[in-house]
Amino acid sequence: MQIQDDLQSRWWNLEASLVERFGKKPDLETILFLIGIQEFGDIRPKFTKEQKQDLIHVAVCSLLSQSGYYEIESVDEDGWPHFKQLKSLPEYNMIEQENFLKDHILLYFQQHGFQ
Repeated sequence: MQIQDDLQSRWWNLEASLVERFGKKPDLETILFLIGIQEFGDIRPKFTKEQKQDLIHVAVCSLLSQSGYYEIESVDEDGWPHFKQLKSLPEYNMIEQENFLKDHILLYFQQHGFQ
């Protein structure tokens, strides 16, 4: 339970930092979208719905590459990274999946000097 409490505490700290920076509390999907934009490296005034979904996918693959689940296989002519899955993801229930992702998000922000 203490590990869970630590994760939640670190998550609340990240949310507070993001509120301070952006003026409102982002949800998990918005945080993934922001990471996707960062990893894609092309900030545009507008993304299509499909591009937003692709950015979230880029974020998830980038996050999980930190633990060896994915690696970048190629980057296409439009600059979109494509990933190769290296190992199976753990089988978690919904709450465990969310916590697994949150832990990787926290690591990402720590490695990128945010917080």
